[in-house]
Amino acid sequence: MTELEKTVLDAALHVFSRYGVKRTSMGDLCEEAGVSRQTLYNRFRNKDDILRGLIGRYTELALEEIAEELPKAPDLAAQIDLIFDRMVVRGFDTMQAMPNAQDFIDGANAVSQEALQCSAGRFRAVIAEVLMPHEGAINRAGMTVEALADCLQRAAKAAGMHAQDRAHFLAQLRTLKQLCLTAALGPVPDATHKED
Repeated sequence: MTELEKTVLDAALHVFSRYGVKRTSMGDLCEEAGVSRQTLYNRFRNKDDILRGLIGRYTELALEEIAEELPKAPDLAAQIDLIFDRMVVRGFDTMQAMPNAQDFIDGANAVSQEALQCSAGRFRAVIAEVLMPHEGAINRAGMTVEALADCLQRAAKAAGMHAQDRAHFLAQLRTLKQLCLTAALGPVPDATHKED
């Protein structure tokens, strides 16, 4: 991605978050990005192209951060926390701060299914990668690494879409992580219950 494309996409996110996708014109995007119409149209034919570009840019940035920080994560729990944070928590927080978030989500969902599916697949691959060292335990639990990665990615995304608020969303992610850890590592003793 070129610097010009990054500039346009960053500007688009700002404008879409202020006015919504429907009310934003290509002229608004040119003005915010500080580029001419011809420059904008040389790279992005329409707002749909820009939405697809935003999905790709978000995915790339998140995956780069995960790749950089994953080696520093001390265990599977920390790895899952990192992936969830970059995959869904940051996006959730961004959407919560947008006055026209639903318009942005609706616009992205309507025109960007292929880009969204590609992004989801890339995150599933990262989840599968961190689960692979625990494949034996996951298989003994009656699952495959691929199925568990698919379930985690889809459930985390759905949790963000249907959560009552941020606290509820994070509680759902903690539950997903615990289910994953139980499958990969076996039952973890609960420190809140004392044995008699």
